[in-house]
Parts: sequence; structure tokens; C-alpha cells
Amino acid sequence: MSKLYITTTQNVPLFFNTASIGERMLGYLIDMIIKVSYAISLYYLLKYLGALDVIINMEMWNRNAVILVIYSPVAFYSLISESLMEGRTLGKMLVKTRVVKIDGYQASFTDYFTRWIFRLVDIDLGFIAGAGSMLLSKHTQRLGDLAAGTAVVSEKSKYNLTHTILAEINGDYQPHFTRAQMLRFNDNDMRIIKENAVIAIQSRDEALMDKLTIKIEEVIRSKNQFSTRRNFIAKVIEDYNYYTGE
Repeated sequence: MSKLYITTTQNVPLFFNTASIGERMLGYLIDMIIKVSYAISLYYLLKYLGALDVIINMEMWNRNAVILVIYSPVAFYSLISESLMEGRTLGKMLVKTRVVKIDGYQASFTDYFTRWIFRLVDIDLGFIAGAGSMLLSKHTQRLGDLAAGTAVVSEKSKYNLTHTILAEINGDYQPHFTRAQMLRFNDNDMRIIKENAVIAIQSRDEALMDKLTIKIEEVIRSKNQFSTRRNFIAKVIEDYNYYTGE
């Protein structure tokens, strides 16, 4: 499983584990079950309502048009789901994977559309092109991902709930930084900082700790005056929770 390094739009470094081929195939299988279930259920519903015979007896062009409309949710399922759920389908949600841009920006409808169009080559023609691309590409990307500049990453956390942005603050807590400095961050920024700090501490990644410290210093416009970078980052997280929890 490879690592995907992204610098967010707030210039905070973030590491993801790219989804394995097995995870991607499982998500695809779940989505396929959902689509097949929809198609079968709709077929029996139309048959029960007597609408199926009406459709069958239509002229060919009218019949094909009606069938196209009825089953369009199956054809556009992944495109609509990823666009509305920020890179997720129901299958991806259950497997805990999602589509992200490898440049750190939020994927756009155009990116999702590009991936969807390339399904014709990657998946619908027998999986050969898609599977081959995932095996050979650096971040398990199928051709659609390479064309869109996206990757599918795993959202499975290796850490427990103590690694959220929440930090316990005592009633007599005294912040070190000002409110203005801390409110230059938002909840997502702080979650990213804390998650990567945990990764850096547990893996003893000094380079990542350096990058986090430098980026925080740039945002709050203040140098680290603590004895260690770990204490500096911990104080930033605590102060943020103090001000946002008032």
C-alpha cells in the first residue's frame, strides 16, 4: 500500500494510504449489487403495475427512450454519487475509501466526469485496462484517475477517537496564543494537523514534524518558543479547542 502525499490549500501537509486493489474491487462489487438490486426491483415493480407490457408494445425508438430514462440511475450512479458525496459512492462509504485530487484541491464535477467516462475503457471492456493501470501506477490509479489527476484513498483510521481535534481543557486553562491567531485555522485544518502530528510521533518522522511546525508558524505568524515541536503543536491544538469551545 503506497503513501500519497498532499499539500492542502492551507499549505498543510497530509498523508493518505492509497486504497488497495482489493478495497477498490470490494467497493465496486457493493456498488454493482446496489445497481443490480435497483434494476431487478424496478423490473418487478413495472411488471406489477402493468407498465412493463405497455413499454414492450411501444415503437422501438419510444421504447428505447423510456428504458434509457428508467435505467439512467444505473448508468450515472457513480458520477452522481461521487459528485454529491465528495468522492464517495455507497460502496466506497462502506469500504471507507474516497476519491481525492492528488494536488490537494477538492475534486470537481469535471474530474468525476472524466473518471466516469473512462469506466468504458477501465471497467466495461473487461477490467484489463483498469486492473493493469492500477498494478503499474504509483498510487493504484486506473486510467480514469490518471486522466483526472485523482486517486482513491483509504479513510480507515489507524488511530482511535483520541486523535480527533478534541482536546480536554481544564476550567483554569490558560492559552498561550491569541484568539486571532487560532481562528486562522478551521476544524478541518486542526484535524489535519493533529492526525499528521500523531503519524509523525508514532513513526518518528522528523521531516513531517518539521513541515507541520513551519506551516503552523507561517499561519499564526509566530515562531515556536517551546522546548520541543511536539509541545508547540500540542499547545496549538489545545488553544484552538479552548477558543472554539468557549
